[in-house]
Amino acid sequence: MTGVARQRWAVVFIFAFNGLLFGVWAGRIPAIKETFSLDSSSLGVLLLVLAGGAIVSFPVAGMLSEKLGVQKLTTICAWGYGPALVTVSLASSLPTLAAALFLFGMLHGAMDVAMNGWGAKVERRLCRSVMPFFHAMFSLGAGIGATTGYFAVRLEISTFTHFSSISVLGAALTLAAIGKPQDERPRPTTANQGASRFEWPPLTLLLVGLVAFSVSMGEGAMADWSAVFLKASTGTSEAQAALGYAAFSAAMVATRLAGSRIVTSLGPALTTRLSGGIACAGLFLTVSSSTLGVSLIGFSLVGIGYAVVMPLVFARAANDERIQPGHAIAAVSTLAYGGMLLGPPLVGFVASFAGLHSAFLMLALLALLAVLLAPKLAVHTPSYGNTTHTSPDLEPENRARRSATRAE
Repeated sequence: MTGVARQRWAVVFIFAFNGLLFGVWAGRIPAIKETFSLDSSSLGVLLLVLAGGAIVSFPVAGMLSEKLGVQKLTTICAWGYGPALVTVSLASSLPTLAAALFLFGMLHGAMDVAMNGWGAKVERRLCRSVMPFFHAMFSLGAGIGATTGYFAVRLEISTFTHFSSISVLGAALTLAAIGKPQDERPRPTTANQGASRFEWPPLTLLLVGLVAFSVSMGEGAMADWSAVFLKASTGTSEAQAALGYAAFSAAMVATRLAGSRIVTSLGPALTTRLSGGIACAGLFLTVSSSTLGVSLIGFSLVGIGYAVVMPLVFARAANDERIQPGHAIAAVSTLAYGGMLLGPPLVGFVASFAGLHSAFLMLALLALLAVLLAPKLAVHTPSYGNTTHTSPDLEPENRARRSATRAE
């Protein structure tokens, strides 16, 4: 197995591990809610604390990615991620629970920046799109983690035993796959930029981040409002209403598994344009339907539309020639998490005075924003089979990478 192939499998494991522990936490939220007698508003505040920890970690992780290297930072995060989750199960009061969730959010966010930087580095060496597949592994890991929560509840396993056992097993497999971190040198940029200070992203990258913001707003809204929307618009039962998010998630995972081939065939800009259009069509279909079956088709189309945009955003950020990859990924991650946080309450705000259908139409307009900004994702991206999808300035570098990959 060549060096780049080993690194590819290592990144697969780290994405799955990151999703696994996050899914484990998500699957036991009801148990945490019951243990601390939390109402919906209190739980919402705690979830904001967790997301706040992630957002705080992004710029720090961006700087450390350039100073230590993405593989070393990923390894450090992998060592701390499990213990951070276990501290959540050990919390005995609301303040300690909030502190534990903030720490868990920080490790989750830092690993998110590092592993996306590492994934983009592997993608450059392979000279083909693999980021959608990596993100599919995160979704798969999250699904497995949430499923372990179901069995843990059925078997009456405590959160401490559940969190610690999955953390140890997942970390052992992941750290074995990562192996010994290699010495890495930061990729030079066209500007004289230091790796240990904050870098303000260029305008083009901010527009790429705006694509992440618009898509992540929709993702957050799907998680919190899909069941409510189905129940209100189709009059379905509470159990059947949960199928909306299930259809959305299943379609997203399936599309991400096929996403690398799609991007290789179409290129990042056209893929993003089609993705935004499909998501918009799915939202319009959902809003215009009053039957469960058609609405589920609409949610599935939204999942297909959102699936590969975020992996492309991270790949685009990591390949910007004007800013270090760690800082670039941190910038778009901040906008992505901001959208994820803002989406659910904004939908609720719009729904309160204009109705839930209008709120979902707002998400459709945001999907169209991704269509309009799709060309921004074509600049300075690695070669995805057809070199016409890349900047001409990078083609000599891409040829050198392809030759180096074949030589391994």
